[in-house]
Parts: sequence; structure tokens; C-alpha cells
Amino acid sequence: MDEERLASNLHREGFRHTYAWQDGPNAAYPEHRHDTETAHIILSGEMRLTIGGESRTYRAGERCDVAAGTVHSARMGPEGCRYLIGER
Repeated sequence: MDEERLASNLHREGFRHTYAWQDGPNAAYPEHRHDTETAHIILSGEMRLTIGGESRTYRAGERCDVAAGTVHSARMGPEGCRYLIGER
């Protein structure tokens, strides 16, 4: 995937801060919230995102957005996950 193009697209959408992040196998983030809206574009591996008791697994090429202030948790897949994050 072309990370520069994806980041450029996020910037055009108003996501001022973008960066790539990587988590190891089965890494987990307990319930938390952010002050900003976030977009996550999965570059490799997978991420299981849970919002309001509903879980969905996102894989390479997929995008998930989390509204500012939304309580959520995440768990990475058995191979970890690398993803591009946009914040606005």
C-alpha cells in the first residue's frame, strides 16, 4: 500500500496529524477514548475494534474511524498490526 498517498488522502479529509503505528502480536488496548476523531487504515495484519459492545475485525486495506469521545478498545491479531492513523 502507498502510505504517502493514503496519508495525503487523510490530510485532504481534514486529518491534520497522520502517522504509521505498529503493534505486536495480540497487543491490546483496554477501553479508552480520544479527544479527537481518529481514522485507522490497516496496512498489514489485523485489528479487532470494539465500540459499544459491538466488535469488528479490520484487515489490510480496510479503514475504521472512531468519533471523538467514543469509548472503545482494540486487540491486534496473532501477527500484530501496522496501521496509518489520522487525527482531527
